[in-house]
Amino acid sequence: MSAGRGSAPSYRGKRVVVVGLAREGIDLARFLNAEGARVTVTDTKRAELLDRELAALEDLRLRYILGGHPIGLLLDDTEALFVSPGVSQETPLVQEARRRGIEVSSATRLFFQRCPGRIVGITGSSGKGTTTGLVGEMLRAAGRDTRVGGNIGVPLLGQLATMTEQTWVVLELSSFQLETLDASPRVAAITNIAPNHLDRHGTMEAYVAAKRHIFEFQSSADWCILNADDAASRQFAPPSRVLRFSLEHPVEGAYLRGETLYARLGDTEQMIASRSDSPLRGRHNLANTLAACAVALACGVEATAMRRGIQAFTGLPHRLQPVGEVQGVQFVDDSIATSPDRALAALRAFDEPLVVIAGGRDKHLPLDEWAAALAQRARHVVLLGELADPIAAALRRVAPGYAAISHVGSMQEAVARAFALAEPGTIVLLSPGGTSFDMFADFEARGRAFQTAVRALRERVGA
Repeated sequence: MSAGRGSAPSYRGKRVVVVGLAREGIDLARFLNAEGARVTVTDTKRAELLDRELAALEDLRLRYILGGHPIGLLLDDTEALFVSPGVSQETPLVQEARRRGIEVSSATRLFFQRCPGRIVGITGSSGKGTTTGLVGEMLRAAGRDTRVGGNIGVPLLGQLATMTEQTWVVLELSSFQLETLDASPRVAAITNIAPNHLDRHGTMEAYVAAKRHIFEFQSSADWCILNADDAASRQFAPPSRVLRFSLEHPVEGAYLRGETLYARLGDTEQMIASRSDSPLRGRHNLANTLAACAVALACGVEATAMRRGIQAFTGLPHRLQPVGEVQGVQFVDDSIATSPDRALAALRAFDEPLVVIAGGRDKHLPLDEWAAALAQRARHVVLLGELADPIAAALRRVAPGYAAISHVGSMQEAVARAFALAEPGTIVLLSPGGTSFDMFADFEARGRAFQTAVRALRERVGA
């Protein structure tokens, strides 16, 4: 079924386990506790590594099992297991819960069950956060009661009490959040499909199957928005009504013609905005803007409100975010680029000379196309983290003569080295191409470390 019907079983008095104590786990533990559930929280990290998370729950009476997931202690007498997105469905704890017939759920699934409003869900290998933010701005410009959250970093279970049937909820949904869903949003969108998270899903087929969940439970009255320029997306056949978006040619949905964005539904075409109305940089963000317009069209938003939303949206943190200038060198934070595909899009967003800071945890994705672009576009590449050696090897493979490579051990060292290599007019771009988990808690923590290092550099050498 498509979501937004506002019904779910109560967990009052039931023993439930929340696996994973990140933002979503904290929001979920608070919600279930307020409902009257008997909540156990577990995390593989020890208590001394969870000071901030435990402080956020210190006013509640919860049971904690930290430093591991002992199956007997957690599952005996448990009636529901809520798994955070970062926890694989293949872990022994989750597998044993399923074997015992214990309900396995998630905060996202519970939100879909409880939300009284209209859910818009957006996924994709890249661009889903920006598209989500843009749709939120367009709905607000249209005067709708709007909430924006999900994987974008804002948990929404705690806001359910303020929502009504007239509320529009725009969710960024990752493949991890989608793989356990048994409902779909009334309006679903897939920005694109490219290899990603194969370290978690194992195969491209499994990754695509998780993405497909966003529309699999839709009805014929619902809407699905697909990328007409993306070969993988063209293979999808949702059960719902379909709109598309395209940078290349007119479609029913949203498209670019010349320097103007248009929307078309049936025989009615509307001019939305000029390309110059958007503050966002890069052709990939133009595609994201068109995706948002097609979603807004499915939601019944007029072109004038779409244009106001486009003009108002300046981007999300850590997504091609300018963070400062030091002696004529600009620093840009694109920590969200956790795959080679996203990092490649970032390179293509700039015409200026570049020094690129790259590296992170390897997701076992192809590197050669990105490496070839790095060799062509970057005056120097500063590498750190587990992915540093594979990137260097890819650069040697695709561009044997390219030697402008440095290896560093920390973000502070990376920023200092990049600045030393840059001339005035150069952009130092943090666009890692891998996840952050080798050195940081998440991409946001990595971006904050970059911004902190830039501030420290500015204080040390002067603007």
